[in-house]
Amino acid sequence: FVPPFALGGGLRSAAATSRAHRPGTRCGVLSVHAATIKDICAREILDSRGNPTIEVDLSTEDGTFRAAVPSGASTGEHEALELRDGDVARFAGKGVLKGIQNIHCNLLPAVLNMDPTAQEAVDQCLLDADGTHDKSALGANALLAVSLAVCKAGAASLNRPLYRHISELVRGSGLDQRGWETRARGKLQMPVPWLNVINGGAHAGNRLAVQEIMIGAVGASSFAQALRVGTEVYHVLRSIIVARYGSLSASVGDEGGFAPDLADVDEALQLISEALHTSGHSDLVKIGLDVAASEMVLRDDIGVPLHP
Repeated sequence: FVPPFALGGGLRSAAATSRAHRPGTRCGVLSVHAATIKDICAREILDSRGNPTIEVDLSTEDGTFRAAVPSGASTGEHEALELRDGDVARFAGKGVLKGIQNIHCNLLPAVLNMDPTAQEAVDQCLLDADGTHDKSALGANALLAVSLAVCKAGAASLNRPLYRHISELVRGSGLDQRGWETRARGKLQMPVPWLNVINGGAHAGNRLAVQEIMIGAVGASSFAQALRVGTEVYHVLRSIIVARYGSLSASVGDEGGFAPDLADVDEALQLISEALHTSGHSDLVKIGLDVAASEMVLRDDIGVPLHP
């Protein structure tokens, strides 16, 4: 359990929104609100690793709303399929032109003229258009790009900040009913920032099997204090790594964490524990792991000690 930070202002109760059903739409859902989905333009862009991903501009009467799809270096065993072109002549096969075509030819017709505030209905139409359990027909990256843009358009249509729109969607879905019953009577809350401080696995070129080791100042009283504490520990950790392994060991992995050539996760945890003690923040900070176990392979011939 990670305690969130309270902010001022109470949550308003979710307003009931009526939906009018009109013929001629794929899913039969249109709102009496004027804003509807009028066009989607998708394009290929590069992410922070220099790999292609999908960005879309979704247009309604309220304007144009842009969303880009994140892309990870590792893939979970049960993750939805990120559709790639497989053409080795372009971006080593990682192009996303197929996904872009699927947006224009399959997803746009499915959601055209729908109400962007009806997020669940729009998402269901996207799922129906794909028709597979892992979104492999049209690509999870294509579906997610459209869904993200719809969410932004829905927030604008209701004249809400995006964070509040998302919270109202979660509240209305019943997915977090117990939590919302409490929070509705309390205050808006910020999440605790977790900082990725040591990288391994698919995120780094070292021998460390665990992909991410993080720190979170769960004992801080505010977001600002948590961020300051995390940053201070990060810089102390760098000093320890440089003193023990040399300056080249302070290079960073894909997500900003240090990537010293460690073979044992226990050694990495000891480094962080030392940094916490030296910085004086041991009582405020917890350590978290993103193991990414699906990326691990137990092999004796490469000499990497992995823990099953």
